[in-house]
Amino acid sequence: MGTFTIQLKRLSDNKKVKRLSMITPGSTASLFPIPAIGVGGIVFNRQNQVLLIQRNQPPAMGLWSIPGGKLEAGESLTEACKREIKEETGLETDIKNIVAVVERRIENFHYVIIDYLALLIDEEQTVPFAQSDIADAKWVALESITDYELVDGLAEIIRRTFRIYKGDCLAGLYDIDSKGTDYIPLL
Repeated sequence: MGTFTIQLKRLSDNKKVKRLSMITPGSTASLFPIPAIGVGGIVFNRQNQVLLIQRNQPPAMGLWSIPGGKLEAGESLTEACKREIKEETGLETDIKNIVAVVERRIENFHYVIIDYLALLIDEEQTVPFAQSDIADAKWVALESITDYELVDGLAEIIRRTFRIYKGDCLAGLYDIDSKGTDYIPLL
């Protein structure tokens, strides 16, 4: 059996993105993005609108999505979700159950994203302000989400999460012991 080496290469001096290059005997080197863990928060307000943000950085630059981003070292998934919503929109939220897990390999990025239902902490402070790495943030009526160029698969996730939010169904994975580490279905 032959040997192989794994080399980490920087894209450029000013970018943090790294590529994984696997070189095996008898094959040419191929480049793969290193997978990263991401989180997203689906937030609704009293008017049954969903919070959307417009991305101003790759991947999916210019498209509309939910607030979210990469997990940082030392933080839990729910801490990351809460932080990302706050950093991008200025809104404080309480992170609830997992409503979707998606894998996206686009534009030389590879993300595994855990989407959560997030509830506003202060229903009186609901004006989102585009901050951090986003171009815009706004509340959008559910019947209007198709008017926005959304990231792939998001419209259906939002619709299904709204049913959970309104209490029409129990779905998703729940943090039954309130530790924020283990999520399981309710039975």
